[in-house]
Amino acid sequence: MTYVASRTLPLRVEIVRQFKRRRTLVMFGLLLLLPWILVVAFQFGPQSSGQQRALRLSDLATAGGLNFAAFTLSVSATFLLVVAVALFCGDTVASEANWSSLRYLLAAPVPRDRLLRQKLIVALGYAAAAVISVPLMALLAGTVAFGWHDIQVPGTGELIPALDVLPRFAIVIGYALVSQLVVAGLAFLISTLTDSPLGAVGGAVGLWIVSNILQAVEALGSLREFLPTFWNTAWLDALAPELDWSGMAKGASVSITYAAVLIAIAFRRFRRKDVVS
Repeated sequence: MTYVASRTLPLRVEIVRQFKRRRTLVMFGLLLLLPWILVVAFQFGPQSSGQQRALRLSDLATAGGLNFAAFTLSVSATFLLVVAVALFCGDTVASEANWSSLRYLLAAPVPRDRLLRQKLIVALGYAAAAVISVPLMALLAGTVAFGWHDIQVPGTGELIPALDVLPRFAIVIGYALVSQLVVAGLAFLISTLTDSPLGAVGGAVGLWIVSNILQAVEALGSLREFLPTFWNTAWLDALAPELDWSGMAKGASVSITYAAVLIAIAFRRFRRKDVVS
């Protein structure tokens, strides 16, 4: 039978392999359960008097399904989604090396670039599913618990018709996906440098936390705009009375640039790596 490199490591095989792993099922279970946990917390927590000015997203979380979905995304995007994306993208190559199966995959033989490409595609697919699942489940949970109402804008409390917000909510989810590309690229790069999956995931999350800390240092001035975390909340502009693209455009360009550079370095590094595990 003739050897054809393009037939090695099919995507469907890698998708099934990753889906059957316990960490995949546990992570998705946690992500899908989070909105319902927040619903219970709001139901049993102290209720606001309704007389105070609702300026924060958390104050408006119970105003309807759309508001609740926006709040859930805001609290999960800063850490939980970062961990999920880092887990799926950082556990790609490192886990194979940790199991001493990487060299056998390459001996199959699977070309190195193809192996990385297939694993990256599947990892990004699971990462995207993780990011999308949270706001969609939150929209369902919030609508069931708090009803389907027009969205209230944080800061002013101004109402925007729910049907007008739905296309914007798609923009919000899309921007959340793009903003997580930095985490994906960083975790993927570290995964090609280490044999420890935990090290790859922890390294990506740790550097993301460092970026958040530096973002709070006002002495850095405009340099903070080049940090991958600076534009994380730019998606809120999509829920403003007047849609503003400027912040999301800058954030998307920074995120895509970082991700492209990190992934390119990962491929270049892996081509020259001496695989012994």
